[in-house]
Amino acid sequence: MTSRSETTVRSVRDQIRSRARSASDVCRDALARIQALDPQLHAFNTVVAARALARAGEIDRSFDRWRDRPLVGVPVALKDNMCTRGVRTTASSRMLEHYVPPYDATVVERLEAAGAVIVGKTNCDEFSMGSSNENSAFGPVHNPWALDRIPGGTSGGSAATVAARLTPLALGSDTGGSIRQPASLCGVVGLKPTYGRVSRYGLIAFASSLDQIGPIARTVDDAALALGVLAGADPRDATSAPEPVPDYTAALTGDVRGARIGVPRALLEQGVDADVSRAIMAALDTLAARGATLVDVLLPHADYAIPVYYLVATAEASSNLARYDGVRYGFRAAPGTRPSQDAPASAGQAQHPAPGTAPSTPRSALGTMYAQTRARGFGPEVKRRIMLGTYVLSAGYYDAYYLKAQQVRTLILRDYEEAFGGANAVDAIAMPTSPTPAFKIGERVDDPLQMYLADVFTVSANLTGLPAVSVPCGFTGGGLPIGLQLTGRRFDEAGLLRLADAYQRETEWWKPAPPIVKG
Repeated sequence: MTSRSETTVRSVRDQIRSRARSASDVCRDALARIQALDPQLHAFNTVVAARALARAGEIDRSFDRWRDRPLVGVPVALKDNMCTRGVRTTASSRMLEHYVPPYDATVVERLEAAGAVIVGKTNCDEFSMGSSNENSAFGPVHNPWALDRIPGGTSGGSAATVAARLTPLALGSDTGGSIRQPASLCGVVGLKPTYGRVSRYGLIAFASSLDQIGPIARTVDDAALALGVLAGADPRDATSAPEPVPDYTAALTGDVRGARIGVPRALLEQGVDADVSRAIMAALDTLAARGATLVDVLLPHADYAIPVYYLVATAEASSNLARYDGVRYGFRAAPGTRPSQDAPASAGQAQHPAPGTAPSTPRSALGTMYAQTRARGFGPEVKRRIMLGTYVLSAGYYDAYYLKAQQVRTLILRDYEEAFGGANAVDAIAMPTSPTPAFKIGERVDDPLQMYLADVFTVSANLTGLPAVSVPCGFTGGGLPIGLQLTGRRFDEAGLLRLADAYQRETEWWKPAPPIVKG
């Protein structure tokens, strides 16, 4: 690949601003790289080449209007669960395989207002349920560092896209680690903002109290630049916060003197790969050498995070996915037909009688249609989580499972509040992003529990709503990336990014290209 594939968001933008390159030239290069490498990665579900080239051409023709926009001409990939007007948006599910939204998600509007050029929609675990990107209805994504390994989930397509230098920026969504874990396993930066910092309007929901959209990029500086575009209140999302949006890039001073970083050493004593443990300890030493103080912290309820997450998340999934019934939009199974005979709903339209007319099928057939639609439209992992969630919300079990999980969720939040606000307060808490490097495709598909444990260090940030970032911090002996996770105070993304950026300035783990790029 040429040196152009080594660029970052900032360098691409600055080249376009200076007229060293045109937006159209940058877009063509990105599309050429996708065409060359994606057959091996399977990172994209949809590539919108004509749309992207038309957008880039518009920027070039009206350059004075776009010159000062923060992402002018930058190619961006979107996880395929963010509604994009006129572009197929599937959530990597047969249920929405042919769905074309009639509107844009807020993050899409903000990216395009900032001058970005959207080139396509990336593959992900179906409805964002999974830890390996093997649950996509369209097949798994492959890790650019080792094609026989998973890229992490659920935003694996977005992370692989950035790691393989197909685009300098991609968006993911994070419900239990789905931005940070694939960023770690693919050797890039992934940021989950504070819950409410970025609008969820237009995001296809998994678990509404946990989902959050964020950027995946090669550098912390690029993530900060993107967050400045995405962040801010949105009247269409009642959960978005009316917090002021600071200049995140201005916070990247490189100075961490006086910063206090909490280390929950008890959590790191078992279940962590030896290479991962060594890399994390070395990363902490690097931060300490730059002037940060390492402080031991206790998170006494952290061991309950995984069971709490898989009760809360599945309960919310059961509620959110009830809308996929074959009536209003998306896939509908025709009763009595084979799957190949089923006709999906047309772009964004339901297959049902016009308002005011009687159904053409007997009422007794309705239940059959529901059952066949869900049986054929949802994959095994989505069905598993719907069943778990329905069970924990059912009469007689609600108090014992869902209500108890919410109570323990509060205790987990209090642990973090104590760490950030107690007598021995810290500014961030450090731990591995993932306890292991990327495992082989197919290695854990028959063991859901082992798959769920891949999120052991990431789910707490979602349960508590806190911001967290993963930054590359090393490689295993076999050449697989390792990520350092930093979790910060609510709405203190600026302080969190400052720490991550200072670490990245001191190291070069983010610079090497994966073999697929070098080849």
